[in-house]
Formats: sequence, C-alpha cells, structure tokens
Amino acid sequence: MTNSSKPTLNSLLKIDMDDNEIWLTNSSTLRRIIGISGMALPVLLYLFLYIDSGLGSPLESISHYYYTRVCSIFIVILSLLAIFLIVYKGKEPIDFYVSLVAGIFALCVVFFPTDNLAEKCEDLVKTHSVTILNNSNFRTNFHYASAGIFLSCLAYMSLFLFTKSKKAPEHRGIKKIIRNRIYRVSGGLMIVAILVIFSGLLEIIPPVFYKENEITFWMETLAVESFGFAWLVKGETIFKD
Repeated sequence: MTNSSKPTLNSLLKIDMDDNEIWLTNSSTLRRIIGISGMALPVLLYLFLYIDSGLGSPLESISHYYYTRVCSIFIVILSLLAIFLIVYKGKEPIDFYVSLVAGIFALCVVFFPTDNLAEKCEDLVKTHSVTILNNSNFRTNFHYASAGIFLSCLAYMSLFLFTKSKKAPEHRGIKKIIRNRIYRVSGGLMIVAILVIFSGLLEIIPPVFYKENEITFWMETLAVESFGFAWLVKGETIFKD
C-alpha cells in the first residue's frame, strides 16, 4: 500500500530523486505553492485569530493582522510568497522580471506595515491588537503603494503572461482556451479589487460605508484568492493538457 502511493505522490509534487537540483526550482511546484499559499492566507488569518481571540468579524484589511497574535502567519506566508516569486524564473525574461518586482514589493508590504490597528496598547475595544508602532505617514503610504504594485504585477502576469502560447489561437487545445479564460477573469478581478481599494483610500466611496463593511479586507481577499487560483491552474493542478 505504501509503495504504491509513493510514485503518485512524487509525481504530483514533481520530485525527481535522481536529480541533483533543489526540489523547489521546479516551476510547476513553485506555482502550486504560490497558489496554495495565496489562497490560504486570508482563511488562516481569520480562522486562527477567531480561535485565539474569539473575533467573529474580519479586520479592516489583511495587512492589519500584522498587529495581532497571528502576525506570524501573515509574515511567514507573505515572506514565503515573496521569496518564491523572486526565485521564479518562468519561460521568458519578462516572466522573471515581473515576478521579481512582485516579490520585492511583497517583502516591502511586510517591512513597512500599514497603520496601527488600535490607538493605544491594551485597548479595551480591540483586545486582539497586541502591537503598536510609531505613527508614520511615509510607512503607511509606502505600504499602500507596495501592495498596489505587488497585486498589479500579479494581475499583469495573469492577464498577459500566463495567456501566452507558441501556438496560433486556432490551434490551441480546449484546455488552454479554458485556462486562458480563467487567467483573464482572475486578472480582471484583481484589477477591480485594486481599483475599489484605492477608491476607498481616496474617499470616492463614502468612508463610513467603506470602513464599516471591511471592504479593504474583502477586496484583498478577492485579489489573493484570484491570483492564487490562477497560479494553481498555471501549475497544472487542473485543466492540464
């Protein structure tokens, strides 16, 4: 039973025991890990903070989980995503450069946290907040810019790089056509999410409505779920030729 399952697991994870290369240099493996990690991030943050503090509603944004007891999940997953994106090579130079920029600015999102979740330590209203940083407009604005560039790069990859093919459109298989539709929908959803978030920051959307409904959190979740699913498809998890 055990022996029969090993080849299947090795094949699924793209592990070649006879190769001297590091396992994670395999592009399909990297794409799958990036996809799974991205999709898991908001779910794990919400779930573990609920277990720890009993908080039943999401925070203002995914980035605000940095100030809670589940900050380790936020930092570790986003840092891993950044590193994987930096080492991701792709098939052409532009794949590497766009992914590199995405990875660098994903790290910047971690290095330059968003604004404080609470205004003071031991806040009785926001007891789940355990960290306070000095207020810094530069840090906050750079965080927003970094997050925007990070998600924009991922949207660009989904819309324009993942959809590329050496075959003419009329010669592409049905699975490639389906994959391209998924990439375009995912990229489009990421762009919509970015535009809604910045509309909220610019107060185009009424601030009270925007904040009360945690729109930043839901738009960020939409964006990371979209890019995660696109990377899973690109990693040949589903709709493989």
